[in-house]
Amino acid sequence: MTFGARMLKTGMAVTLALYLSTLLHTTAPVIAAVAAIFALQPSIYRSWRYFLDQLQTNTLGAALALVAGTFFSKHPIAIGIVCILAIMICLKMKMEANIGLTLVTVIAVMDASGGHWWFAVNRFLLTSLGVGSAFIINIVFFPPNWQKKFMEEVHGVFNKISPLQRTVISNEMKETVFQETKDELIGSLFRLEEKYKLFEEEQKKLKRLKYRASRRLVVYKQMLHTLRKGLDILQLVEEHYFQATSKANMNAFVDEHLEALTQYHEYVLMKFEKKFKNESYERLEAMDLKNDKFLLTITDASSSTRDLHRLLVVASGIYDYGHQIVRLDKLVEQYYKGLDEKDKEKDKS
Repeated sequence: MTFGARMLKTGMAVTLALYLSTLLHTTAPVIAAVAAIFALQPSIYRSWRYFLDQLQTNTLGAALALVAGTFFSKHPIAIGIVCILAIMICLKMKMEANIGLTLVTVIAVMDASGGHWWFAVNRFLLTSLGVGSAFIINIVFFPPNWQKKFMEEVHGVFNKISPLQRTVISNEMKETVFQETKDELIGSLFRLEEKYKLFEEEQKKLKRLKYRASRRLVVYKQMLHTLRKGLDILQLVEEHYFQATSKANMNAFVDEHLEALTQYHEYVLMKFEKKFKNESYERLEAMDLKNDKFLLTITDASSSTRDLHRLLVVASGIYDYGHQIVRLDKLVEQYYKGLDEKDKEKDKS
């Protein structure tokens, strides 16, 4: 785990919850602090959704605990049964994420219900105060800049995958280093996909998607898909390429093609950020990746039908990777072309 905005926001949410509960002269302010920790979410939309969902489950859980506490007081068996009922309610309402904090409310309310009903209400209000504090902090302080973070991590993943693609055939990298880098790459790509889901969710749920935002989401999704295809090549080479017997010139031929695709992929990413001119990349045609030369070379290099089948599996992965880069390139061009047309329409109006 790295030090970041979410750590700071967690501390700020706990501080705000404790400060407000002390300011309101409530008892057991630690309940508000615990609720604030549970309630802090990675995006504004999820904070808002959690806030609304928690109000529902919290209210039901508190009401259930208050009624049960009135009749059974603080008996451990009664608290356990009510917790089970609270979990069943959350599952029925499809609010599994709220189970933990709802149970905190149930236990706190039942613990207080042996005295006066106001103490039970106080516990419920403390929990709600903690959830509200986390929601406010998440909106006001350090709102996530998803576009910047997403592109930074896209480049981070690409910077990990490109040296692996460039050395996977030549086998120049040490095996232990290669596997460690690959494992890191898999984890980074998974986290990037999770960030995309958060970004897409926030854009679609909290905002009415404009033309620019909707087209950008399409480009981002294709970026993820292309990176995933690049990772698939590494797996295909490990499983099939080195198990097949081929002619001596095959390694250099495939390595050259992977180098060309890696450079092309880098070019498209840079073009999206307007670091290159928005024009076609001619290296793809020069490397014969769009014609039958690649397939013919693999067929001629195969020593047997079994080897041919293995090499064709690798060739299909490389072709698909190249196809996805071409598609990404076209989407980037269409993205900026559409923005230019929108700007012209605005100028006319």
